[in-house]
Amino acid sequence: MLRLPNRSVIALTGPDTISLLERTVTFSLSDWPEREWRLGALLTPQGKIVTDFLAERTSDGVRMDVHEGAVDDLIQRLKRLRLRARVDIVLCTDLLAVTCETSAPDPRHADLPRRLIIPASDSRLAPPMDADNWRKLRTGCGVPEWGEDYGAEDVFPTDVNMDVMNGIDYKKGCFIGQEVASRMKRKGGIRKRTIHVSGARLARGNALTAPNEIGTMTSAVDGKGLALVRIDRLAKVSAPILCDGEPVELSIPDWLGAEIAAFKGDGNVSV
Repeated sequence: MLRLPNRSVIALTGPDTISLLERTVTFSLSDWPEREWRLGALLTPQGKIVTDFLAERTSDGVRMDVHEGAVDDLIQRLKRLRLRARVDIVLCTDLLAVTCETSAPDPRHADLPRRLIIPASDSRLAPPMDADNWRKLRTGCGVPEWGEDYGAEDVFPTDVNMDVMNGIDYKKGCFIGQEVASRMKRKGGIRKRTIHVSGARLARGNALTAPNEIGTMTSAVDGKGLALVRIDRLAKVSAPILCDGEPVELSIPDWLGAEIAAFKGDGNVSV
């Protein structure tokens, strides 16, 4: 078992835990068996991500695996949102998120390591996973991460592909930011996506150009990484795409190919 880098664990317990999350966060809480992981996020009223998290259903509530840089803000916001709901929300400094081959799969991608939450004192715990190794794993799967590829209130969920990783349930009851998120999806106004990129000179923060700027690298390691790309601009590209003067290759999954094709008319799609 390897400790995953930069993660903290929050526990929510009490009889109103599920109802609190049902009205605040993006993911579906219906038919949720114990030990299953689900991807979700807390949004601003304007529809941008405060933070995302992986949530695990437990016998007495829910545990959230959250980036350590977002955990304090998430706890404070959830405590404000609970109002009179009977929910205890605590940071569990004695628990760690680790890889485990026999646990439930990561909901974002089948090739990501399975996760488990264990006591920090567990004798099975191996040294922490190297940050570059984790970056290679997740970028290879096209999975962006809060704290590196984006931060609080920087992006909409569709910018970082949460909708295609089962992180948003558009049919559930209201959640914070739902109106904006649903309108973007319904009206075809998604203009930015996170795309896997391969190339010789990739570096976080570098622009992708063709010849005008079409996106920005958000993470990179060993010639592979992720970029936040304007797909309406990508649809019009006829020149080679470059990063720091060198050509790059973008990996376009089928679902994204369909979205790019929709912009190949006059491109005047708006939110």
